Amino acid sequence: MATALDQLALWDLVTWRAELTPDAVLAVDEADVELTFSTYRDRCERVAAALARHGIGPDVPVAWMLPTWTEALVVAGALARLGALQVPLLPILREREMSFILRQTRAVHLIVPGAWRGVDYPALANAVVTQPDAANSDRVGVTVVDRTLPEGDPVTLPSWDAIRPAASADPLRWVFYTSGTTAHPKGTLHTDRTVAAAALRLNRRFEMTADDRNALVFPVTHIGGISWLMGGLMAGYRQIMVEAFDPETSCAVLRRNGVTIAGSGPAFWMAYVTEQRRNPTITAFPYLRALVGGGAAKPPTLNDEVREVLGVPLVTGYGSSECPGVAHCGVWDTEATRTSDGYPLDDSAVRIAGVDGASLPTGEVGEIVCSGPMLFKGYLDPAENEGAFDADGWFRTGDLGMLDEHGLLRVTGRVKDIIIRKGENISAKEVEDVLYLHPAVNDVAAVPLPDRERGELCCAVIVLTDGCAALSLDDVVEHCTEHRLARQKIPERVEIVDRLPRNSTGKVLKKELVDRFAAT
Repeated sequence: MATALDQLALWDLVTWRAELTPDAVLAVDEADVELTFSTYRDRCERVAAALARHGIGPDVPVAWMLPTWTEALVVAGALARLGALQVPLLPILREREMSFILRQTRAVHLIVPGAWRGVDYPALANAVVTQPDAANSDRVGVTVVDRTLPEGDPVTLPSWDAIRPAASADPLRWVFYTSGTTAHPKGTLHTDRTVAAAALRLNRRFEMTADDRNALVFPVTHIGGISWLMGGLMAGYRQIMVEAFDPETSCAVLRRNGVTIAGSGPAFWMAYVTEQRRNPTITAFPYLRALVGGGAAKPPTLNDEVREVLGVPLVTGYGSSECPGVAHCGVWDTEATRTSDGYPLDDSAVRIAGVDGASLPTGEVGEIVCSGPMLFKGYLDPAENEGAFDADGWFRTGDLGMLDEHGLLRVTGRVKDIIIRKGENISAKEVEDVLYLHPAVNDVAAVPLPDRERGELCCAVIVLTDGCAALSLDDVVEHCTEHRLARQKIPERVEIVDRLPRNSTGKVLKKELVDRFAAT
């Protein structure tokens, strides 16, 4: 087609792919139920006709919270057909966050599942939309979706040509919420083009083709889920949908469906390695060609583990809700390159800024600042844009990193992911990277705990490797000293846990650890 794929609206991608490869499979779920591209287009139109009866149309904000089901993809496509402003919500959100988001976006409709994983979502939705302080509670409709979607007659819909945005326009179509490290989650504003820009460029880095089978094992309501949907429409590959990742059962689903590309972050990658180690005489994933993704810092030994155990490269990168794809390695890169977070994506740029905002030289650590076609359009709350961009409109990520002599990005931590001991800043990631080298450490998080003398002390919260009975503070101190970690950075407290709390995308919830251990 004449227009570049990342310049198309989501609905145009849906119809284009359905005409190009109508019988190819868009997605398959855990019950092996397949959804072809043409069936997807048709179902989206029927569901759009049903949703239109609730007054949903162009630019109308609609919040939806569904597990990673094929039905979730249909809801996204149906709302795209109507030109709505979509507000995808992670299923882990509860009343406080949902109420805030509905008020801020002024959503007129909320789509939720029935009871799922022990949560009564219809009751939760009812509690949210009937709160007395909800400014728009009198006009928020609720649709409950299990594995059946409401449908109507597509003939009742306005023609797509009548509501399609002009070629020169790039209207807001998405509000993705960050995980909420501040008092409230932040709403990031995206268009179809900003999300498609990341999808197209990541397809290139992974060399995706119609023969690929992607493991969609994290929440589809995350910006990465929508990016994978667009990427699949562009290249014609299928999604293997896993509604809630369980290492043993989910790995069986991926193996049965011939997974070729699997993500999405350290917790998932380690699960794939563990699955292969459980049955060393059988290839766990016979068609796998790469593990990909990001979302959280990876243990420094993981690249080697993936290569040695699974026989495929670990192809990682760096991005955020604000810029879903800042930099990424490619499947063709060398082992040395893949220890980094990759080169900036095509048509994008990254620089490292000092405290005064000026660019720092190669090799120096500072704040990562980025620009590119996948960059969001700002926060929904205008006040949150203050300080988020530099004078040239580049986004200040709040993450620390450096560019090496080859132009590769190396993320070293978050500006705020530090431990301030006696007035000196300690990078939590630096401490974690050293601890990961200890054979008894399977997983670790370095967190700051309040201390009267030091202000904060460094606490290492450790998950032991199977078969290891204990790891003392003396053991940790000896290990860190042997690896030449500066004395002031060596942990002063060690806590052993069965697992680290993580959100649905694999990031460690450090605040939970601080709250837990500060009290003891």
